[in-house]
Amino acid sequence: MNATSPADVEIQLRGVTKIFSDSGSGSVVALDGIDFDVAKGEFVCLLGPSGCGKSTILNAVAGFVLPTSGEIIAAGGRVSRPGPDRGMVFQEYALFPWMTVRSNIAFGLEMRREGKARIGRKVETLLGKLQLAEFADRFPRDLSGGMRQRVAIARLLALDSPILLMDEPFGSLDALTRGRLQDELLRIWSELGKTILFVTHSIEEAIYLADRIVVMTVRPGRVKAIVPVSLERPRDVSSPRFNDLKRDLSWMVMEEQMRSEEDQRGVPAARI
Repeated sequence: MNATSPADVEIQLRGVTKIFSDSGSGSVVALDGIDFDVAKGEFVCLLGPSGCGKSTILNAVAGFVLPTSGEIIAAGGRVSRPGPDRGMVFQEYALFPWMTVRSNIAFGLEMRREGKARIGRKVETLLGKLQLAEFADRFPRDLSGGMRQRVAIARLLALDSPILLMDEPFGSLDALTRGRLQDELLRIWSELGKTILFVTHSIEEAIYLADRIVVMTVRPGRVKAIVPVSLERPRDVSSPRFNDLKRDLSWMVMEEQMRSEEDQRGVPAARI
């Protein structure tokens, strides 16, 4: 499952299991024995049906939750808490509504007590890179969803973390805005050489963005398959190769979705 040498690896998950305990309803096994690597500079998407543990993996790599067993290595160190080597973008934007765009982007740098001039240079560069310069003094309430997500990405990039963790960052956007931000993210990734672990429900988005796609099973989440995407960029969503891969991945995800529905009805899963 792992096609990288140890020297090239930025993220490692080894036997990662996560059990959530609930005093009212018992324990829930969210993840069961997750194993995969992400190479330095690689773009990997996590794909699977709702509830399969994609976001739990991301939160574990971020250090927001700890595995019940197994270990996660990121940027050469064992993950036991959040750290500056890992930055995260959420679907909900998570901007400070009382701060302007410029202040939101600068916030993390100010918390690190970087010099005022250095912060100013970084923020101005990112305002230009994310096409936000004309909105620099506006507040989040005055921005569209796509603009808010640009600000969230700019704030993350300001901290210069080598690892970017992205939890369905474009999931609530309209198709046109989503496509534009996908292209912007690929441009930034290509320019900066970041390592990206990206959660999505969209099969087309995963194929458009990823070097490899980790397909998850229904809960308890396990790795069903790791699918390389060998299509040249920029990728043509109408090409036969793109749609052949889309069809194969659709069957994988559909099979898991059917198992989930049958489990809920108490019916043995059919073979597909």
